[in-house]
Amino acid sequence: MGDSRQTKPVEIAAFDFDGTCISGNSPVILVSHLVRKGLLGKGTLLRILCWGAAYKLRLPQNESWVRGAVFSAFEGKKKEEVDEYLRDFYDSHLEKIFRVQANEVIEEHRAAGREVWAVTATFEPLIQQAMTKHGYTQAFSTRMKTDSDGRYTREVEGLPVEGSQKLEVLTREANARFGEGNWVLTHAYGDHHSDRTLLAAAEHPFAVTPDRPLRRTAHNRNWPILNWR
Repeated sequence: MGDSRQTKPVEIAAFDFDGTCISGNSPVILVSHLVRKGLLGKGTLLRILCWGAAYKLRLPQNESWVRGAVFSAFEGKKKEEVDEYLRDFYDSHLEKIFRVQANEVIEEHRAAGREVWAVTATFEPLIQQAMTKHGYTQAFSTRMKTDSDGRYTREVEGLPVEGSQKLEVLTREANARFGEGNWVLTHAYGDHHSDRTLLAAAEHPFAVTPDRPLRRTAHNRNWPILNWR
């Protein structure tokens, strides 16, 4: 007789990073830092600010363009040097705003045997550094292209992990690792209305210090609201 036992699906808890796990937006903080260091020109800054204003108004925006504009500060520089710079930036600017509540919930999921995945539009070296200090088991983020000499360009590799792309990346990667039907998104945490698609796919969605549109959605759908300050 065949083995009739059913393997329990792998459970995944997914976390947005900016505004959810940290009390701020890492690309915005990075832009301010780069401007202070003289690594971003005023013209580039103005275009980024215009993009940000349109984004707040929820107008259609090119997500890849703005990340390329930020990374123009590193264009032509060796990947290893830039990654080290960004790891240091994380340690000095972002680690101190990592929310205690986020860390506690991550550890609770780890203790329960779940995979803990960060799914975020932030730059890859930043979330990789966060992984060294917190309990993420996987992280999927925005990766910038390098040229044949291993130097960064201002082009995004693929698409930024933003909005509905978060669920697409999570689904693709989970299917590749565990097989289709062998995993389940049990918990998801996000703060921004663009996280709705990810949250809606989870058995237990949580709106973390949400913006107004996500707060309305959470109320309408009876999603728990967590005020992490």
